[in-house]
Amino acid sequence: MSTINILADFGQRIKALRSRSGMSQEVLAARCQLDRTYIGGIERGERNVSLINVERITHALNVSIAYFF
Repeated sequence: MSTINILADFGQRIKALRSRSGMSQEVLAARCQLDRTYIGGIERGERNVSLINVERITHALNVSIAYFF
């Protein structure tokens, strides 16, 4: 599995959970204290996210890290 596929899969999972919760990228970004363009980059598979930001995002989505993965 290539790094590009991992980033794309991760971003698709974020987008699916965000969409399912009815949140916009802007709302998710605000809840994570991250920039909206950073969230968009994650969802497009362009960003390699740190563990700290994984925790911020899963917390903002109200899911555990275990559930996310």
